[in-house]
Amino acid sequence: MEKKIYEAVNWNTPENDYVEMFWEQNLKQFWIDTEYIPSKDIDSWNSLEPAMKLAYLHVLGGLTLLDTLQSHTGMPKIIDHIESLQNRSVLSYMCMMETIHAKSYSTIFTTVASTREINETFRWVQENPHLQYKANKIDTYYQKMNNPEASKRDIAMALAASVYLETYLFYSGFFLPLWLAGQGEMVASCDIIKKIIADESIHGVFVGLLFQELYNSFSEEEKADMRAELKKLMYDLYENETRYTDEIYGDLGLTGDVKEYIRYNANKALMNLGFEEEFEVKNVNPIVLNGLNVETTQHDFFSKKSTNYEKALEVVHLHDEDFKFDEEVNADELI
Repeated sequence: MEKKIYEAVNWNTPENDYVEMFWEQNLKQFWIDTEYIPSKDIDSWNSLEPAMKLAYLHVLGGLTLLDTLQSHTGMPKIIDHIESLQNRSVLSYMCMMETIHAKSYSTIFTTVASTREINETFRWVQENPHLQYKANKIDTYYQKMNNPEASKRDIAMALAASVYLETYLFYSGFFLPLWLAGQGEMVASCDIIKKIIADESIHGVFVGLLFQELYNSFSEEEKADMRAELKKLMYDLYENETRYTDEIYGDLGLTGDVKEYIRYNANKALMNLGFEEEFEVKNVNPIVLNGLNVETTQHDFFSKKSTNYEKALEVVHLHDEDFKFDEEVNADELI
């Protein structure tokens, strides 16, 4: 049996001109769900109409499904087929953050919803044909990676599917929390959503670069074939997204805005892949676009992480004796 040689990742010599930048940026964006306090939204939640509450629960359920697919299936399978150990390291970190995203939605769920409502939401996720359709479409490309000898084309197409998932398919779900926060509702929970959006943005760009490097190694004929398949997949997913949008947002009068937002993000996904835009986009809801500014209302200028809704990680209790000073200390010495 041929002896396998195992390599150690060597960060002393960069393997490309971007991997260290993405590693550093991912670290700067690190966060966990328990840093935030969605309980500040309870009064806001109680003021929402039943149809809005149901839509909110459903979009969070759908987002949980997609992040679960990405963290448990997509990223791990892609990592196995990437040669660069440094690139693998970045992808492994991103995979870990996807698990945090999936858990974060449950942090919001458990704050505002009852156990019965939560269970009904996750049952709805399993039964919703539009959610299951898009998960299946993306997973089809991931499952081709099960073969250790997966072709270069299979790897490239899985990378492209990953970009579609993170830069395109999440956003029908992200729309509602951003829109509500723009109305001053569910603002604390949206701080979590904005952290997730910041992560998904950098994930889509990085995986898009990996795709472009691989894509450029194909012949022009092979590129044309892949491009045609990806275009067909994009429109197939778009048709499904419009039906999903009609179901979720139909009673809220927001379907037109959501579909425009979906087209806007489909174009962003194509740009991450190095392709031209497909959709003409005219009027993306300005409230939601403003919500994409992931800088929050207050900043800690050391970590760039803090928000109005972040938990204090260390509490120091003051006692009476803390205010007793040495009586012999000269007042001038305190200046």
